[in-house]
Amino acid sequence: MDPLTHAVLGGAVGGVVLGRRLGRKAVLFGALLGMSPDLDVLLDYGDAVFNVTEHRGFTHSLFVLTGLGTLLALLTSRLQAARTIPLGYWWLFYVLCLTTHPLLDALTTYGTQLWWPLDLRPTAYPIVFIIDPLYTLPLLVGTGVALVTGSGRSAPAWGLALSTAYLVFAFGAKQLVEHRLEPILAERGLAEAPRLVQPTPFNTLLWRVTVVEGDEQHELLLGLLDGDTPPLVETYRRGAELEAAALASERGRRLKWFVGPFLRYETRELDGRETLVATDLRLGFPGFHPFAFTLATRDGEAWVAVSESVQLASPYEANGERRAALSRLWPRLLSAEPPLCTSDFVAGQWLVERSEAC
Repeated sequence: MDPLTHAVLGGAVGGVVLGRRLGRKAVLFGALLGMSPDLDVLLDYGDAVFNVTEHRGFTHSLFVLTGLGTLLALLTSRLQAARTIPLGYWWLFYVLCLTTHPLLDALTTYGTQLWWPLDLRPTAYPIVFIIDPLYTLPLLVGTGVALVTGSGRSAPAWGLALSTAYLVFAFGAKQLVEHRLEPILAERGLAEAPRLVQPTPFNTLLWRVTVVEGDEQHELLLGLLDGDTPPLVETYRRGAELEAAALASERGRRLKWFVGPFLRYETRELDGRETLVATDLRLGFPGFHPFAFTLATRDGEAWVAVSESVQLASPYEANGERRAALSRLWPRLLSAEPPLCTSDFVAGQWLVERSEAC
């Protein structure tokens, strides 16, 4: 999630735990703790692929943060001015302010290495977009009231309750979408194919479904307010014939570990050389995927891994088409008509099947 959301979440949690004893100080310190796991963005691993895949790593580990919170609680409880507050409260304050950050991140598409240093794929169960005003606003109001009035517990508690209720709603919305999705995929023989169901930008009313089967990527949009209108299914190529070449490089294998099957492979002409590029299909929106990385360059008949991967911008970013796409997204939240076709934003070279309604 964005830094503001993490700050107000940490501030609300801090206010609930210690607001009665510390007032607005609990909110301020909680906000700082809530943002602190994202300090890993200051670390440079020397390569675009590793910078992206190492983010939300050890600084987001529940093991690390619980240990750090315990240490901070023990140290704080030894201070003369802090001895009036029991150690258990300090422990709850530090551990909850720190660990709610990665737990919230795990509810987005990017994924979070909750169990670092165990070599497990990042945990991701996306029910909220990385920026969602309806989640952030109650926390912002609650912490803002606490900072203004100096009463550190009541308003943050209300903000935390409302934001948590929104997460419950988002979880229920995803369950409803997945239930409606099952017969659609079964009809197309895709019931067992890897799928990703996630909210579209800034809302939980319209959900994007990505299904991968071999060289094909199927895209659907399902809205909670669609009624009985069947969703459009549009199909694209993934360039799977290039996957073996991509996985021959360390960076390609790292991306596969991080993303899973939701990768597209292509070649682009960069600086006069044929370059193998992998794109994370999970993040962004069809046609506007922000995470595309160079992996190798062509040398005769062979692919040679690059010494340093570079992150590439979407070709649509430079000409302002993203804003136009978002402006077409908002009406689609409330109605299935007129349809919103993802193929309107994706280069035709990838298109396999365009819906007749488009």
